[in-house]
Amino acid sequence: MPGNPQRTNPNKSDNAEQSVPAPFPLDPSLEVNLQVLSHRIGQSSDIVVRRFTNESLSSLELAFIYIDGLVNADVVNQGVLQPLLETVQLKSEFISATDAFQMIKTQILPIGGVKEGNTLEALLPMLFDGYTLILLEGLQVGMAADTSGWEKRSINEPTSQGVIRGPKEGFTESLRTGTSMLRRRLKTPDLRIEEYKIGQRTQTGVALVYLEGIASEQVLKEIRRRLNAINTDSILESNYIEEFIQDGGLTPFPTIQNTERPDAMAGGILEGQVGIIIDGTPFALLAPSTFFNFFQSSEDYYQRYDISSFLRLIRYSAFFVSMLLPALYIAVTTFHQEMLPTTLLISLAAQREGVPLPALAEALLMELTFDVLREAGVRMPRTIGPAISIVGALVLGQAAVQAGLVSAAMVIVVSFTAISNFVIPSLAIANSIRLIRFVMMFIAATLGLFGIMSFLMVLLIHMAGLRSFGVPYLSPVAPMVPRYLKDIFIRVPLWDMTMRPKTILGEETRRQGEHQQPKPQGEDPV
Repeated sequence: MPGNPQRTNPNKSDNAEQSVPAPFPLDPSLEVNLQVLSHRIGQSSDIVVRRFTNESLSSLELAFIYIDGLVNADVVNQGVLQPLLETVQLKSEFISATDAFQMIKTQILPIGGVKEGNTLEALLPMLFDGYTLILLEGLQVGMAADTSGWEKRSINEPTSQGVIRGPKEGFTESLRTGTSMLRRRLKTPDLRIEEYKIGQRTQTGVALVYLEGIASEQVLKEIRRRLNAINTDSILESNYIEEFIQDGGLTPFPTIQNTERPDAMAGGILEGQVGIIIDGTPFALLAPSTFFNFFQSSEDYYQRYDISSFLRLIRYSAFFVSMLLPALYIAVTTFHQEMLPTTLLISLAAQREGVPLPALAEALLMELTFDVLREAGVRMPRTIGPAISIVGALVLGQAAVQAGLVSAAMVIVVSFTAISNFVIPSLAIANSIRLIRFVMMFIAATLGLFGIMSFLMVLLIHMAGLRSFGVPYLSPVAPMVPRYLKDIFIRVPLWDMTMRPKTILGEETRRQGEHQQPKPQGEDPV
């Protein structure tokens, strides 16, 4: 398998090489092995070492090592300790350590996962994964029995990507739970799962998930290369992996999707994307991703195509409103008053008559205030967070207008901008718009509409030059492939989407057979 769980990175720096101990081959002496193990992991209170001498097993001396809290105590007692202590053959005076090792591995342990290792470095990662190590006197090889059973969060509804119609379960922090949820949805032998261990200190499990024959081999090769090139101490969340493997270059736009919905990941994998699940976080990654993927919601495919198309157009409109509305207000009120109807111009002039701040400072004050309120609502306890954020926005907005610091029109503009930002289903692209909006406001205050249009052209050129693992960021719009536009700005009926959209690196594959539009009973099909 390309994902070697015990791989080492050949490109480590000198400091990294000094921090990793040299491999220690197991010694025939059990006492020496336990001393080295104790020196390596320290005298931690949660590490349990149980040693059995010749008094309990006639001619054998062995030891069990496991970490309390990472193992299932019932499995350890009933699946490891009890079978070994009650097996009559192991109490014979004539059995050798080699024969006992093979008997324990192949006959005695009623556990599915049993692995071998002849170095301490091969056994320690399994110990920290919840395995129970078994070491025998006289042997330079040990075994690890899968007894993992730590506490984990149950499957709940996703918190950041809710839907009205559709599955209500999301990924958890458990890697194996995530892969099993995908297996339940993709019951095909073509589903491939490759596992990696990344992070010298954390040894975080990372699973690469894809469909063989649908995912591009060139993209897979590049993702594997970038995963193998990661050289870091720790991987604590999916953003660590995202920043290490995403295409280089300074850009505010995300080039990798993140999702906590198994159905969304299954849909992406069926379209030819590659999923990356990281142990310890409910947010998984999907790559390669284009700009238009961030405006697609899994709910688009759970309701009628006309409603889905309407909602998708609203999302694109909300994207432009969130990015441009404050800048347009600043540009028009500062430089281009002639573009406004006379009645509206008089109304705005009357509102701004007592405002001491220019339009840019006014907009910055309100935008920063709203961002502060939003962050405060997130950090506050759940019982009072929403109330404080809503009441704070209402009170501060009304007080600012009455005090003459800002105009009522600016409060409306900032509020509608913030609401439009929440319409976008992907938080990653919504956050990038927040940053671009401030740049647009400064450009509008200095160059007006000319500056806004110039910046939009620069932004479009920048997006056209982006790649996500070799796939153009604006495909299939740039380069234009008309027959692949059926699921970009609108969604056509499912029966009309017979082919999967092809990227520049992939092959066109069939999703379903040809299917004519259903006709009412009694009518002849056209």
